[in-house]
Amino acid sequence: MKKVVLVTYNPEMMCFAHVLLYAIDFHEKGYDTKVVIEGGAVKLVSVLKDAEAPFYSLYEKVKQNGLIDCVCRACSAKLGSLEDAEAQGLRVHGDLMGHPSIEAYLNQGYQLITF
Repeated sequence: MKKVVLVTYNPEMMCFAHVLLYAIDFHEKGYDTKVVIEGGAVKLVSVLKDAEAPFYSLYEKVKQNGLIDCVCRACSAKLGSLEDAEAQGLRVHGDLMGHPSIEAYLNQGYQLITF
């Protein structure tokens, strides 16, 4: 099985929306797909909890399919979205000085794509 991890840092909503679209596309085509929300992108976890937010339904579809592997612990704590990530049931992870280890995904055979 092909494996891909999409790591998003960019807090720009249109960039994040593309990550969500690509995650669904890979998933529907049979890939083992994971999304890691890092850097400034963690702020969008708080924005997208609102049903009126643009791309809310796309975000919800990604969450319902279990495609969000984790949200960065250090960045979400620093940028104020830690509580929202936890309230949404998202895994908050930080095994590399508070950040998710990208190397761990490579060791598991995932192809890394960053945004």
